[in-house]
Amino acid sequence: MASDLQRRKVKSVFTAMDVDSDGFLEERDFQALADRWTALRSGDAQLLSRIMLGWWQTLLSASDTNRDDKVTLDEVLLVVDQLPDMPDAVVGTAAAMFEAIDADRDGYVSASEYRQMIEAWNGKATDTDSIFPALDTDGDGRLSRAEFSTLWLEFWAGDNADAPGTLVFGPLAA
Repeated sequence: MASDLQRRKVKSVFTAMDVDSDGFLEERDFQALADRWTALRSGDAQLLSRIMLGWWQTLLSASDTNRDDKVTLDEVLLVVDQLPDMPDAVVGTAAAMFEAIDADRDGYVSASEYRQMIEAWNGKATDTDSIFPALDTDGDGRLSRAEFSTLWLEFWAGDNADAPGTLVFGPLAA
């Protein structure tokens, strides 16, 4: 069963993605995320759509227990409960997300690329200046693929409030 921390982390992402606030994630929510991201970064519409809709298909097949083509928060949490035993699957989604975030294709996520991802996710301007240094565990001003994979794993499969990955989608609501 998901801990309070895990529930808070997943709920924050779920709420940001549920564009019409109907309590369900659907394909259109993932397309809306891709569209928001594309609006912030021209020229990557196909890539961002492919990654977000691929993530939707993965989530749908893993968590839509009643097969209604909608995913509830509780259905997502059932999958999250299994993620600590599936680190390779979590790292696989991290690789796809890294590809989406790394706009300049230099193999790193910069502070500005991270901000863009968070703003796309939240649908609004977001100050990430205090968060990025906590994520940048080696202090070099950017996130490598390995750092990002660790952060992603800490967020989705971890239960440590002090782990830097807890902040990967920004600060948690109380």
